[in-house]
Amino acid sequence: MTTFEASDRTLRLPWPFTGRDEELELVRRSLAVGRPGLVITGPAGCGRTRLAMEAVRGTDCVRVAGTPGTRDLPFAAFAHLLPEGVTLHGAVQLLTGVRHLLVDDAHLLDGSSAALLHQLAVQGRTRLLVVVPDGARPPGAVARLWTGGLLPRLALEPLPREEIASLLIAGVGGPLDPLAVNRLHRLCGGDLRLLRDLLDALREQGLVAGDADTDERTWRGRVPVTPALRERAAAVLARTCPDEREILDRLAFAEPLSLPSDTLDLRILERLEADGLLDVADDTTVRLAHPLHGPVLRAEAGRLRARRLTGRRRSTASALDAEAAGLIRRIERADVRTTPTPVGEWLVAEGEPVPPWYAAVRARFSRLRGELREAAAWAREGLASAPQDRACRTELALSAAQSGETGPSIDLLAEHPATSAWPPAARGDLDTALKILDAIEPAAPRTGATGPRASRESPESGDGRFARAPHTARDPLTTDAPYTARDPYTAYDAVRLGAPLSAVRLLPAGGCLDRHARALARGDGPALDLVAAELEERGFLLFAAEAYAQAVRVHRDAGAARTARTRAVALARRCQGARTPALSGLVLGELTARQRQIVTLAAAGLSNRQIAERLTLSVRTVGNHLYGAYTRLGAGDRGALPWLVEQPA
Repeated sequence: MTTFEASDRTLRLPWPFTGRDEELELVRRSLAVGRPGLVITGPAGCGRTRLAMEAVRGTDCVRVAGTPGTRDLPFAAFAHLLPEGVTLHGAVQLLTGVRHLLVDDAHLLDGSSAALLHQLAVQGRTRLLVVVPDGARPPGAVARLWTGGLLPRLALEPLPREEIASLLIAGVGGPLDPLAVNRLHRLCGGDLRLLRDLLDALREQGLVAGDADTDERTWRGRVPVTPALRERAAAVLARTCPDEREILDRLAFAEPLSLPSDTLDLRILERLEADGLLDVADDTTVRLAHPLHGPVLRAEAGRLRARRLTGRRRSTASALDAEAAGLIRRIERADVRTTPTPVGEWLVAEGEPVPPWYAAVRARFSRLRGELREAAAWAREGLASAPQDRACRTELALSAAQSGETGPSIDLLAEHPATSAWPPAARGDLDTALKILDAIEPAAPRTGATGPRASRESPESGDGRFARAPHTARDPLTTDAPYTARDPYTAYDAVRLGAPLSAVRLLPAGGCLDRHARALARGDGPALDLVAAELEERGFLLFAAEAYAQAVRVHRDAGAARTARTRAVALARRCQGARTPALSGLVLGELTARQRQIVTLAAAGLSNRQIAERLTLSVRTVGNHLYGAYTRLGAGDRGALPWLVEQPA
């Protein structure tokens, strides 16, 4: 008797479906009565097939799929539905009774199957769901489905980082460190199948470690190379030309390389670029096209070869200086949109020590973007090599306070006047927090605004002098410049805490922070919406969420208030657990008492029937109250309720 032992290496359970709620609803609507169906396209591994399968779950859908080896066999994909020797006319007649048809990998259909699919779309009786990957060359009859206007097309984008993080919780068995999430997201490039292979490799070799301080899993060091990952990197590993392999290995150990270079053969580079293995940027620097190829090539190189190629690597000190200086300039110009920082990320990925001055800059940049867990992770990287570094400790405490923590982790902030408002604010004592902020005097006068103080330049002026304190690129935080009254973000804390009048006289005139303060002081809802949109565009996701939340409370039009609430919730969910006073009471304040009661129970996981039994109501009444609450909250379903309810009091 043959036995089979199930293990995580031989049997992998599917991950939970996540991150495609809007697309799922759109696909389901496309299969409703009177609709012709839909074509789903997207890059490799983005979840096209999983989305289609979720959309037809529970329906009487018939599924067919194209395969590479059957393109010469007529009606091969429909072989299980059609008799042998059937004609196209007969096949159309036989499939007329099929109500829903899912066609996976339609680019691999043989000519007869493609023609049959096209005729079914022309006939219009069968609702079609057709899945085609980006970059494929489908048969002409399949391409005509959307180019000829027979079916609408839904082009999927790769899952964003936030949804990847949710998947990784299921894949790892708990929360993963934000820096490890970023690394996995970067390596997989949106390919969920590759992400699964990476996680399997990490588990097999035991490279995911627990962090006792944060209860998060971390991953530092090399990328484990398993047979599955070697197969993924076959495009570079299979290059047998010694000159091509030399260039690929050099890039793996010391990318990017600059052109022109006497040591790089341009003809070989052209061949590699034509095969999609290299990327040449506008500044003529050359990189490997896929982020996974570098780690695999480094792992496959022998010790002597690795030692020779490692000697070509430049020192990271000057590159770190340049990265930190670039981040500081962006902070000064009030523009914290995502910017590449490959050297710092490489240090973390390789498990190298991160200088505390660089870690503090990265932590502040992430915190201003609203990425609070990531900011805390960068601060801890700096503290690993310098446990008493004040800037890193301050950034860690600020991230904790703005995440709603009230324990000893935020007590350090009380020692510095410019940050001492956050401990009472995190504990709900806004009066004390605002008194502290109002007592802070600016270091320079300002004119052109309310009060006698003279003006400083706008943060959007681009001259790089916004709140600049004297510092060097190598040691930008030794003067505590970001935590003094010279820093406009300190004055802006008063706006975030709801006291704009005390901040108007301190903020640089004309900037987005100043416009936020003035709009809030006037109680101008439309102006708050405009400044929130600008803050979001500049990368200040948490600031934008807070501005929208403040607009909810001052809008006179109920529709505008609902729109602002929806945007505030959507942005706040991207801020990695932010719990600031501006977001408190964001949602539940305008619900009726009964709606608040039912929404709270639904967020706790109770079904409509369980809620009805507990409150002695009918199931229909509970459903009606939930529907009304969804309308007011701007929520689509129960999935958003836990976050909406878990706001600070």
